[in-house]
Amino acid sequence: MGAQVAELGYFSLTLAGVLALTSALVGFCNPRHEQWASHLGCLVVGQLVFVTISFAALIWSFVSDDFSIAYVANHSNSLLPWYYKVSAVWGGHEGSFVLWILFLCGWSVLVVLRRNNYPVSIYTRVLATLAVLNVGFICFALFTSDPFARLIPMTPQDGSDLNPLLQDFGLIVHPPMLYAGYVGLAVPFAFAIAAMLEGKADALWARWVRPWVNSSWAFLTFGIALGSWWAYYELGWGGWWFWDPSENASFMPWLAATALLHSVAVTEKRGTFKSWTLLLSIAGFSLSLLGGFIIRSGILTSVHAFAVDPERGLYILIFLAIIVGGSLLLYGSRAGKFNSAVPYGLWSREFFVLVNNAILMLSLAVVMWGTLSPIGYEAISGGRISLGPPFFNRFFVPLMIVLALAVAFVPVLNWKRTNKARILNFCAREGAILFTVALLVAFILRPETVSVATGVIVSLAILITHIKDLIIRVKTTRPPLAYLGMTLAHVGFAFSILGVAVTSTQSVEKDVRMEPQGQVVMGELNVEFLGVKTIQGPNYVSQQGLFTVRDGETVYELRPEKRRYVASGSVMTEAAIDAGLLADTYISLGEPLEGDAWAVRLHYKPLVRWVWLGALLMGLGGIVAVFDVRYRRLRQRLKGRVGQAGAAA
Repeated sequence: MGAQVAELGYFSLTLAGVLALTSALVGFCNPRHEQWASHLGCLVVGQLVFVTISFAALIWSFVSDDFSIAYVANHSNSLLPWYYKVSAVWGGHEGSFVLWILFLCGWSVLVVLRRNNYPVSIYTRVLATLAVLNVGFICFALFTSDPFARLIPMTPQDGSDLNPLLQDFGLIVHPPMLYAGYVGLAVPFAFAIAAMLEGKADALWARWVRPWVNSSWAFLTFGIALGSWWAYYELGWGGWWFWDPSENASFMPWLAATALLHSVAVTEKRGTFKSWTLLLSIAGFSLSLLGGFIIRSGILTSVHAFAVDPERGLYILIFLAIIVGGSLLLYGSRAGKFNSAVPYGLWSREFFVLVNNAILMLSLAVVMWGTLSPIGYEAISGGRISLGPPFFNRFFVPLMIVLALAVAFVPVLNWKRTNKARILNFCAREGAILFTVALLVAFILRPETVSVATGVIVSLAILITHIKDLIIRVKTTRPPLAYLGMTLAHVGFAFSILGVAVTSTQSVEKDVRMEPQGQVVMGELNVEFLGVKTIQGPNYVSQQGLFTVRDGETVYELRPEKRRYVASGSVMTEAAIDAGLLADTYISLGEPLEGDAWAVRLHYKPLVRWVWLGALLMGLGGIVAVFDVRYRRLRQRLKGRVGQAGAAA
């Protein structure tokens, strides 16, 4: 049975590749043929069906402990709980790439379901572009990363086990959410290719693209936030972001997608920034591919690094060069057709969105340089350099402060131009409030906490302007969901800024030696260590510590663990966290010391939850905007909108 299931999975993936190749040929050969377009939809659905069968076969192989499959033997174990066996499917390189392909097929089917919203030529070219990408990914999976490769006749009795760091709820939710965002950026990329081939990217085209940009950006936001949260509680060091190259690999496309999010809105509203929007659509997905190369090429040694095979890295590099190089060549040959001469003033929303995009691109350049330059230096010279948090904080943080101030100012501005009296009134009222807050913060806090003061001021500026504008709009009209989504996302951005500023500077950390019944005072907290007991888990043995924490009249217990996994012998730290809206109390066990003493790490982290709360609100804002009624039934209004969009452009 196991052998048959595995062969079925491989055969289904191969058939999906054949259908993808056929889809690409059908779509590009005759993009304006209505009948061919209907057949193309069937081919795309067929890809999803066969990839789903292949993915289900891989899940079955894990759940049934088929250790004759190399991928299963390397990433699972008979003692592994069933839910971790399922998530182990994407816990390694081969399976994660099948998940990537599955998401690409899913996004393609969503385009098919919105078939009536687009002209035939756009629809077919979008699906054909996605099919070309799918051909490349499936070939990569079949020829360099076969998830169904056999270990016959040397089949092991049991598996090597899943990396203990990955035996966590975070593996269940983080990679799928992140991949949904990664792969989702392929849809705006495909629309950009279709527009350049069509020779037309107007306001109506931007309206077609916006829901795809919003949704992929939202998933990417959720995925990055979940990864940060996972690292925070799982790694045991209390950090939520380390500027690791694998973290930056997802952050770079997010920055590009954020710029695209704003640029495509201006293209829809004002018919300008068309060429820039096309370029950002290419950049967002290209950076997703670059992230894939960084993670899968073997140049990183990390829990995120899936491969050490240079063949795989070379394939991705060639594929990256073809896709990115080809799209940029197409852009270079067609960009002149998308220039727009729509006027706007210095004090206008268009100009501030341009400033927003410029800052985001500078931020992207900082992250890219900090990520790639050490890799390039090692490849060229054989030596190693490190550009850690100090480098990123020095350059990235000031850019984010300027960006936040620009975001705060946007609700004050009108499209095209803004009355100077409106700006002066804003500076007189809101500026006075912020100045008063700055004085209060400077008076209350110590001089060295200037970063906290800055975070409070810029986040408050965003909240004041956006909430005030929301109240005015609700009183005078019924604001569209796109506007509500934008407001929610910007409010979330303010929350994250405040959380980052406070927790980065006001956190308290102590590494102490504690014996049973010993106590440690940390600020207003009194932490008592009661001892350690042994607990038997499903596939591990744990030393569980018991701590009593007193915060005034409040008393609660925390139980951090030190787990030793049976199959691999790996020892992992499981932190215990009392999570609160205002602060976290965080305790992790270190190493056992002489006698009954233990090394213990204590953290008090104020407003750390606001970092992820803000990200959650940002992602929800993107999802809310997707359901704006203006993005529905576009086909029914297509003829009228074309004329209107042409006039606006």
